Amino acid sequence: MALRLVRLVVGLVLFGVGTAITVRAGIGLDPWTVLAQGLSQQTGIGIGWITNIVGFLVMLLWIPLRQRPGIGTIGNILLVGTSIQLTLPLLPAVEGFLVQVAVFVAGVVVVAAASGLYIGAHLGPGPRDGLMTGLHDRFGWPLWACRFGVEATVLLAGWLLGGTVGLGTVLFAVLIGPLVHLALRWMERPARPPATAPEPSS
Repeated sequence: MALRLVRLVVGLVLFGVGTAITVRAGIGLDPWTVLAQGLSQQTGIGIGWITNIVGFLVMLLWIPLRQRPGIGTIGNILLVGTSIQLTLPLLPAVEGFLVQVAVFVAGVVVVAAASGLYIGAHLGPGPRDGLMTGLHDRFGWPLWACRFGVEATVLLAGWLLGGTVGLGTVLFAVLIGPLVHLALRWMERPARPPATAPEPSS
């Protein structure tokens, strides 16, 4: 259990670091961060703190869906946005389109590796993923349709509020699934058993 908690905390903190890197790249964001950025611009509240607030509000939507949060759900709400908020001031400005793309892709890789850590801890989904699986379980809609509907709505709302939609948004959508799949396979692969000496023949 202790190792799972360590994986959860490290994964969630790294998830925030990776997200902050994508924000600093400035070429577009994933749907939920577009929403957080738009709300941040409209309210003056830091994007990381907005991420925490949105996570909490999304978790409240679990109530009619009869979903139960886990330790990972609460940790997600508390740690990801805080990590974003604390990391952003430490990151230098990024200039030059190719450099921006490279920095963004690096951020997505960090997010994927972090996802492998915290998902592999099996301590409960994040509030946003739980919303989509809750819609699937409650209404029987295909999971892909739930994800597409929620993220498209969130992306449109964030864009209307002033969040950044661009090449990074497309790159995130294309890269995150395969990279998380690779990260999960790497994190959950069985340990190689130690070599043993051959038994003497009789």
